[in-house]
Amino acid sequence: MLPLDHQIAFVVYACLTLTLGGWGFYRLYKRVRRGRRATDARFDAPLRRLGYALLTTLTQSRTFRDRPRWSTFHAFIFYGFVFYLLVNVVDALEGFTHVTVRSTTPLGALYNLLADVLSLLVLVGVAALALRRFFLTERRDFRFGARTPLHERVRAGMIPLDSAVVSLFIFVHVGSRALAQGAKLHGERDLFQPFSSLLAGLFTPASAEVGLIVGYWGALGSILAFLAYFPYSKHLHIFAAPAKYFVHREGPLGALPPLGTDIEAALEAAAETGETPPLGAAKLEDLAWPRLLDAYACIQCNRCQDVCPASATGKALSPAALEINKRMELNALAGSPLILKEAPFEAGAPSPRPLLSFALSPEALWACTTCGACMQVCPVEDEQMLDIIDIRRHQVMVAGEVPAPLTTAFRGMERSSNPWGISRDARLAWAEGLKVPTVAENPNPDVLYWVGCAAAYDPSAQRTARAFVQLLEAAGVSYAVLGKSEGCTGDAARRAGNEYLYETLARSNIAALDAVKPKRIVATCPHCFNALANDYPQLGGHYRVTHHTAYLEELLASGALPVETGAQRVTYHDPCYLGRHNGVYDAPRELIRRLAGEVLELERSREGSFCCGAGGAQFWKEEEPGGERVSDNRFREIQRRLDEATARAAAAERGEKVLAVGCPFCKSMLASTPSRAEAEDVAIKDVAELLLERVPGLAAASGAAAPRAPEAAGVPNLERTPPENLQTAPTGAAAGDRPAATSAVVAAKAAGERPARKPWRPKGQGEGAPAAISGEASAPPERKVWKPKRTEPDAAPRAEGGAEAPKRKAWRPKASSQKGQPAPDAAETPQAEAAEPDATEPDAAGAAAPRKKWRPKTKPPSDA
Repeated sequence: MLPLDHQIAFVVYACLTLTLGGWGFYRLYKRVRRGRRATDARFDAPLRRLGYALLTTLTQSRTFRDRPRWSTFHAFIFYGFVFYLLVNVVDALEGFTHVTVRSTTPLGALYNLLADVLSLLVLVGVAALALRRFFLTERRDFRFGARTPLHERVRAGMIPLDSAVVSLFIFVHVGSRALAQGAKLHGERDLFQPFSSLLAGLFTPASAEVGLIVGYWGALGSILAFLAYFPYSKHLHIFAAPAKYFVHREGPLGALPPLGTDIEAALEAAAETGETPPLGAAKLEDLAWPRLLDAYACIQCNRCQDVCPASATGKALSPAALEINKRMELNALAGSPLILKEAPFEAGAPSPRPLLSFALSPEALWACTTCGACMQVCPVEDEQMLDIIDIRRHQVMVAGEVPAPLTTAFRGMERSSNPWGISRDARLAWAEGLKVPTVAENPNPDVLYWVGCAAAYDPSAQRTARAFVQLLEAAGVSYAVLGKSEGCTGDAARRAGNEYLYETLARSNIAALDAVKPKRIVATCPHCFNALANDYPQLGGHYRVTHHTAYLEELLASGALPVETGAQRVTYHDPCYLGRHNGVYDAPRELIRRLAGEVLELERSREGSFCCGAGGAQFWKEEEPGGERVSDNRFREIQRRLDEATARAAAAERGEKVLAVGCPFCKSMLASTPSRAEAEDVAIKDVAELLLERVPGLAAASGAAAPRAPEAAGVPNLERTPPENLQTAPTGAAAGDRPAATSAVVAAKAAGERPARKPWRPKGQGEGAPAAISGEASAPPERKVWKPKRTEPDAAPRAEGGAEAPKRKAWRPKASSQKGQPAPDAAETPQAEAAEPDATEPDAAGAAAPRKKWRPKTKPPSDA
């Protein structure tokens, strides 16, 4: 028990620090609640959520999924602090009463044993993690790329400083308690307190009393002092993480939360009031409040950065930096923890800076492939990808700042309901020579095949569609397609932030589907599958949707399709929007096992699969500056795996090397990546194509080759001109496993031979400290100022080998003057625009012409 003067001093000190700590937590709550209302469920089924939060927290299951060795040291600290919630209360009572816990009873012995052992483990854990944090910094975990934008506080060293403060606090808190127990045991040994008994030898009878008082103040005084700093430290995640588990998003990862705003009404209201419409996120308070909680739940482990394809290929994006930058800005807005009044932001004032000035740069914003790897791997279920999509929504629908090639894709979706901008009249061209029934011909099919834009217009994907329908015919399945009634699902528009265009496309498709009332929809594109299954229910479109690999596996399991096993060596690439976003992993693998005997698993597979680089509308734009293509990084891994398996196999058992895919965009990206030119012996095929080859008597008579795509001069993205920083390799893959042209190719722009391309070599990436968000390394490319133009006939596309990659300009949807004609590629017409001044262009001496308020188109895409 403490002397009376120490008791009085401790009570006064505790009241002061508990008041400051409580005030700090209240201010933290006010900052988090500044976020917008969440548009998805966060408090439904509270008992289930509570059970999940407790189970996930106490088992540390999400933490142990990766880095098990270091996660063990983290578990030492976690479990120690959980038990210390009881230990601190007991120790506080012992300072004011003569009651002490002795090992003479079973309960007392258990308590002392747990407290003693956990004290030692906590000290070992914090020492190991501090060693890793401060002395093993060559690891990528705690480093950021030279292009990654970092908050001013991060650049000033706040992360290591915060880690040092937390580590010191734990050492003082736990170490002082252990020393106090040693002083209490001086001259004796307790079998149930081996660590404290060892420390007891440090004390004499004279020093034991001093040791007790110093240890008491060190243990309890340190934690009370830390309370004021606690809401600002990374150690806050010990409370924020369980809170995040409770309010975590349920359901498939691929289901984006709805915008929660009537876009047209918001734009009209903004036009009347002159205020910025609440579409997407421009500032911190525009993010949903659970994503402000994310910033405090983040444990700064950088696991999300480790799995991010953009970060892995040297681009500016780091999901970890995004969360850390948010946290630093929130703390900066709060000011000093000793202030006894609310900061302006906490009281309701707007934050002074936009997210793109401190959280991430425009370059980083548009580097995201929305693969979901960051959210899947995060130990505390942070939602980095959703932040990025919300910021994109604001950039597209309010600021109008969009990469120019995406503008072309948007216009193609608006006018022709497909990103390529090809007329809907060609939507069934892929079925040439096949008897593919439409719903008009077969109005009550068992399966409605959703073809998708890629299979309709991309020759590589057309092979998949043709193989799939032939398999349906062979299995005797009653099926049909929508034909010209089918439109783009809007997946790329939504992931790019154009929520209005997505909703327009989705409502049109929902009307078409509701008129048909399909029993079951099967899609060969995971992006279409995800939109139909997860996005459309938010707009009232509820359907039974299956991916074609799962449906084909059902047909094989039922015996409807007899197959023969081949000698191929097959590896499988998990598409992000099939696997990670929707949990479909086993069906394609079971198909491959039936066809080839085994699946050669990649190192990064299933939940840990690495993106091909097409998602998040990346397929429709140039990659952001970096060290290499995302697809190149992935293909080299695939090539290594196949080469290793071939080298180990006997010569007679080697057979063909095959990369199996389940997504048309993955197929195109991996087939056209630079490394592919050096691995022409690797065939890239959809699982349906592999299956078709193994159905007896079907492959030889299938005629599965895709028909020639419609020629359309000026069709956007027919031939993706590589940006200066990422150029494509020379073509020359074997026929039959490579698309007819590059990754986004539909057909050649004109008859004749394709021009030779310059071999791709990655540009050197600067070394040195991480760049400031306003620094040179992370500066976004200069953007072209948008000016209203006359509606004129489409300009001819620029010839191959023309100007450099285009600068970005503000996107505004425009009415087409020629229905059914594709939009010119914005990436291919900058010189034509410069040559002829706009009618509304002011002269040098005149005032700038007023800009017309942007309105998205309200009518559905034309059927032309």
